[in-house]
Formats: sequence, C-alpha cells, structure tokens
Amino acid sequence: MRVVGLDFGTTHSSIALYEGRGTPRLASYAAGGGRAGRTQAFRSILHFEPDPDDLARPPRVRAGPAAIDRYLETAGDGRLVQSIKSFLASALFERTEIFGASYELEDLVGRLVVELRVAAERELGPLGSRVVVGRPVCFAGQAAVADERLALSRLRSALARAGFDEVVFELEPVAAAHHYGLQIEGPELVLIGDFGGGTSDFSVLRLEPGDGRAHAEVLATAGVAIAGDAFDARLVRERVAPALGRGTSYRNPFGDVLPVPRWLYAHLERWHHLSFLKSASTLALLADLEREALEPERLRAFTRLVREDRGFHVYRAIEAAKHELSHRDESRVCYRDAGFALDAPVARRDFETWIATELERIEASVDHAMAGASTTDARIDRVFLTGGSALVPAVRHIFERRFGAARLRGGEELTSVASGLALRAASA
Repeated sequence: MRVVGLDFGTTHSSIALYEGRGTPRLASYAAGGGRAGRTQAFRSILHFEPDPDDLARPPRVRAGPAAIDRYLETAGDGRLVQSIKSFLASALFERTEIFGASYELEDLVGRLVVELRVAAERELGPLGSRVVVGRPVCFAGQAAVADERLALSRLRSALARAGFDEVVFELEPVAAAHHYGLQIEGPELVLIGDFGGGTSDFSVLRLEPGDGRAHAEVLATAGVAIAGDAFDARLVRERVAPALGRGTSYRNPFGDVLPVPRWLYAHLERWHHLSFLKSASTLALLADLEREALEPERLRAFTRLVREDRGFHVYRAIEAAKHELSHRDESRVCYRDAGFALDAPVARRDFETWIATELERIEASVDHAMAGASTTDARIDRVFLTGGSALVPAVRHIFERRFGAARLRGGEELTSVASGLALRAASA
C-alpha cells in the first residue's frame, strides 16, 4: 500500500508517503536561499522571468527553493508570487497577467504542485493519481459558504493539472491529530491547534491507539483567518512602513499638505499583495508622491522597493526578527540595500501588544471548538500545537494559561499535517 498526503500551505508545502506501517516518509528538497542541506518544507512560492531572447514567449517559471535561488541570482529581477493559497476563496481574483502572459489562479497553484510533486518523486518514486489534501477549517478571506466551494473547486482543478485526479480533502487540524496519534499509548481527549501562514485551525478529538495508526473521532472544529502572515503585517506596520513613508505627508499642486495614502502600505503589509503595486499607474503615483513629499527620501526608498520587487528581502528580515523573538526578549529588524537601510529594535512585549487583537480572535476560536465539543479545559488530556506560529510565545501562552504546560505537546511544526494526511489516506 502506497498512499500520499499533500499539505499545500500558504508559506510551505509538504508531501508524505505512507506504505502501510511505521511512520510516513516525507519528501525532502534542496533548502535554497543560499542555505546548504535539505528541508522537508517546500516554500510555496513562484518566480517568473521573461525570456530575454523572445519577450513574446511565456515567461520562465520556477517554484520553491529554485524560485528563491533564481530571484537572488538575478538581484530581484522577475516577479515573485507567494501566499497563493490566500487567494483561493476570493472571487475577485480570477487571473493575473505576468510579463504579457495570462494566468488563472488554478494555473499558479497547479504549477507549484507540479514542481513539488516532480521533486518528491525523485526521492519517493511515482506518487500515482490519488491524494488526500489538507484544507483549513476557514479559508483565508472566506466570507460565505460559496467562497469555500470556490476555494475547493479551484484547488481540485489545480491538483488535476498536477496529475492528482482522485482527491480527498481533510481538515488540517484533523490531519495533525492523526500524526500526533502515533505517540499515544491509551485513549485521549485531544485539542489540536494548527497555525499556518494564513489561518489558525482547531479540532477536538477522541483518539485511541490502533494498528499502525490511531482511530480518531472528531467532536468539533473551528478556525479563523489569522496566523503568521497577520503577525508579520504588524511588524511591518510598526517597524518597516514608517521608514518607507507611512505617516508622512506631501504637498499637492494647490499647496495643501496631505497624508501619503495609507492603502499603499496595506499592500506592503501583505507580501502576496506587494507585487500588485508594480503597475504603471501605481508607479506613476509613487513618482508623483516622491516629487511632492515632505520627506522624499522615504518615498524614494519605497518606490525602489516596489519597482525592484525587494519585498522578499524585507520579508526575510521580518521573519528573522520574529524567529528571534520566539526565544529572546528583544530583536532587531535589519535590512540594507542601495539607498535604504533599516535597523529597528523590537521588544517582545511590544510585539505582543501589537498582535493582541489577533491573539484574542485566536483564543475565541479555541473557545468555539471547545463549546462545539461540549467539553471543558479540565477534561482535555493533551494539547498538540503545530505550524510555524505555534512557536510564538504569546500564542503558546494562551494554551499554557488554560491547560498547563505539562499537557502541551508539539514538534514537526512544518510537516506534521502532511504526515497526518498520509496516515489519513490509508483509510480514505
């Protein structure tokens, strides 16, 4: 028996293969981004580059680590597309034009999954056409049932383009429970928290040890479209955007002093929206603002960031600071390129104040899951936390305060969902 689980994530994606016993095998990939070694988490990112010999031809497309490497090799030339999953439930995003070629959202997702699959098959062998795929409880940006149907339809279509014609969807926190179930020795009532890039999802389950994998009874699920990307956005707003002109003013042709439009910086806060600013009309607006700005050097730096598609570099600076805040009380957001340098301190207590509203909404979603399961904090045997943002101390504190540190478990934050999906595939 060979069954496949696919975790298509906002920031990272993974593929796992289960062969009927033991633990699932996870595909590994070159780390990329100037790092040596291999990783089991494939960055969910695409890089488009025009053909210099024939601009009429479709652009060259790379995915994952190869996309990052090519972006760095070309000093930011081309266009990066990331956090694609965040658009699945948006009816407003039908297609986009990149270097003269038109792409539906399904084309972008499909291309990423194709590259993910091809790289995995070099290590795991043929994966076949059947797959169990993770899905969040609540898609990012979801506002109605129709949006969920749209997201699943798009994802199914994209997977078919990558050769997966038989698709079963499973909730990501339920998949994480199957992975955690490999550790249990007796029946447990478990709360699972899965923190991705775009969503935070929860499930309450009864788990019992089984023959090779646990038996799971799902009692309740809940989710909210808030996670790591929202935390990054707060860091950008407070420590990066002011250096690029947020909160500054310009003088219009009539002599009026007006604030620089804040909607520009809303795009800066969301990495997957930043490339939308790289349009002729927006670049013309930025040029006008730079000429009229009271602090033109800040607008000049912002324009260059947009024009040269440098958002990925700023993202890495934010990611490094957030990671350091997971184990230190203070960090710095450090970024430097020609014409712009940033070295801004950030204290953990300030970061936690900035994300307080997001933390409240996450805890409210936990409350919803617990109420749906008709249970109490005291009755939960274990809490299993997974996903990159599970490492944020303020997130972990929610569960330590409610359940006690002794009941918390974690590990394999970027791959436990894929592992659980492969285990789930065995019974799908």
